[in-house]
Amino acid sequence: MARTVRDTNLQTRQARRGLAPRRKPYWRVIETGLHLGYRRNKEASGAWIARRFIGEGRYRETKLGIADDHDGDAADGVTLFSFKHAQDAARAWWQVEQRRDLGHAPDDGPYTVAKALEAYFAERERRGSKGLAKDRAAANVRILPELAEVEIGKLTTKRLRDWHAGLATAPKLARASRMTMKRKTRAVDLADADAVRARRSTANRTLTVLKAALNHAFHEARVASDDTWRKVKPFREADAAVIHFLSEDECRRLVNACDGAFRDLVRAALLTGCRYGELTRMRASDFGTEAGTITVRESKAGKPRHVALTDEGRQLFAALTAGKAARDPIFIRDDGRPWAASHQQRPLEAASKRAKIEPAATFHILRHTYASTLAMRGVPMGVIAAQLGHADTRMTEKHYAHLAPNYVADTVRAALPVLGIVEKSSVMPLRRGCNETRGDRPASRQAR
Repeated sequence: MARTVRDTNLQTRQARRGLAPRRKPYWRVIETGLHLGYRRNKEASGAWIARRFIGEGRYRETKLGIADDHDGDAADGVTLFSFKHAQDAARAWWQVEQRRDLGHAPDDGPYTVAKALEAYFAERERRGSKGLAKDRAAANVRILPELAEVEIGKLTTKRLRDWHAGLATAPKLARASRMTMKRKTRAVDLADADAVRARRSTANRTLTVLKAALNHAFHEARVASDDTWRKVKPFREADAAVIHFLSEDECRRLVNACDGAFRDLVRAALLTGCRYGELTRMRASDFGTEAGTITVRESKAGKPRHVALTDEGRQLFAALTAGKAARDPIFIRDDGRPWAASHQQRPLEAASKRAKIEPAATFHILRHTYASTLAMRGVPMGVIAAQLGHADTRMTEKHYAHLAPNYVADTVRAALPVLGIVEKSSVMPLRRGCNETRGDRPASRQAR
């Protein structure tokens, strides 16, 4: 973030009114090769000018705007400029000039939020970023309708905060109807704490996408400062770990309620913890018969991983890959076509309804079920993280550590040293027999 330069002659209205009117501006260096000037008029408000050094003693100048010289003036950075606003505008002009010097074509019109998002997504696509389609969809629905045409240089902190707050109470979008293809909405029950938390979590994720696009624009010298959106903070405690998972009985009921090839997908999700997309991309060669593992070659983190299978998992994948060529997909629909991104939720909702599971299961819940089951049986967090494809144990601990019976106790005991501040005692607790009751004997006695 660029530092705001101070100047006793220019930074306040009173100081500027004390300057003698003249045609030659009062100059102040704000960056090496960049000067901000103020031209004092006799009657009207003064004007801000910027100039940049172009070599051989020459400068290029531009007029920035009118100064907020009068007491009733309210500087907005658009029509009236304070000293700070003028510095930001001078730096923005300087960056555009630098880009022109480097051979970059000038922008076609104002650089808006829509253009910033387009450039940011294009850069992510070039890098092969994961989750791009989901973030594009979120931007199309939650960012562009309100902010698309706003110039990023004219964004205000208040407008961004109002937009962010509005997302937290906006109706939730439901799945589009097959007949009309129109998105239905569902009002948020503000009395439901979980519903409010979920909407705030969505608002925070959307804010993260917008901030990332604006930061990309800032680093590409499309705007002079990132101060406007840095002040907009996400809702606190909106992303608390709320994990829903199925019991063993619910798992069996759900599998029995699934039909045909979809049952294989659900069984595989429960036995591997893999995401829906990871399963549908698997090939027969990804099943390691000797090692008893399944390889996830394309994961959300961008790194392959090997998932260890139980005997039940090995049996399932051995049956699904029998007779298939190495490049054949393991999971296909009953009609022989591949599973696509939108094919899983409706049959899973229907199966959940038949199995009397409320709320309806999702593949994310199946993944949580796999990890939660491991945690409740004392599997180390590092092992669970490796199975799920987490980069480290932080995310695993956030969601599943509270389910591990000895995780907290073992971590505390391993971390704290023996301080030697408690004397040894000969007093031992009395072990109760299976037939003793609390009133029969004292809880402890001195050892003889």
